[in-house]
Amino acid sequence: MKVNSYIDHTFLKPFGTEKDILKLCKEAKKHQFFSVCINSCYISLAKNLLENSKIAVCTVVGFPLGATVQKAKLLETETALDLGAHEIDMVLNIGYLKYKKHKALEEEISLMKKLVGDQVLKVILETCYLTREEKIAACNICLEAGADFIKTSTGFGTGGATLEDIKLIKEIARDNAKIKASGGIRDYNAAKMFIEAGADRLGTSNSVAIANGN
Repeated sequence: MKVNSYIDHTFLKPFGTEKDILKLCKEAKKHQFFSVCINSCYISLAKNLLENSKIAVCTVVGFPLGATVQKAKLLETETALDLGAHEIDMVLNIGYLKYKKHKALEEEISLMKKLVGDQVLKVILETCYLTREEKIAACNICLEAGADFIKTSTGFGTGGATLEDIKLIKEIARDNAKIKASGGIRDYNAAKMFIEAGADRLGTSNSVAIANGN
């Protein structure tokens, strides 16, 4: 199985430099990954580097905690889109979920999707902090709000994607939202298993090794 087209080639480390983004984009073009996923300060750079290619520019919002006020998330998203981002990966407000503020979460995601429009909105649940019941509730909120993707993890939590979580999200989402597995996907075999379990996209910084079958 060729997995390159499933991969969001990711570099979100806080100490990233332009040199890292240059390398990331060069690798993305060489291996034809689906997108590069980067911090928003590098959107313009990545957009220029990937000009005349089919590779999308993905960025993160409310990252990595999700606890940003709604107005800030919306402004961050609007700015990212203006700079040329094609996809937005926003972090769910985990505290709101745990306090069962479901309507507030649905409203936030709905507003985000309205702003994103025809571009892609992925909602990061950070599953490592959630109970099974909270994961189910979060998935249903995402579906009601019109999110394009439900994503497992930021990669900055205590754990990443699990096959169990992908299967659970798939069972709930069916064909009403796509699934992005991220966090801890370090080799080809893991990537293949996540895709077979139902993931439509993979977020990983080990993309090159995976593309080479390692």
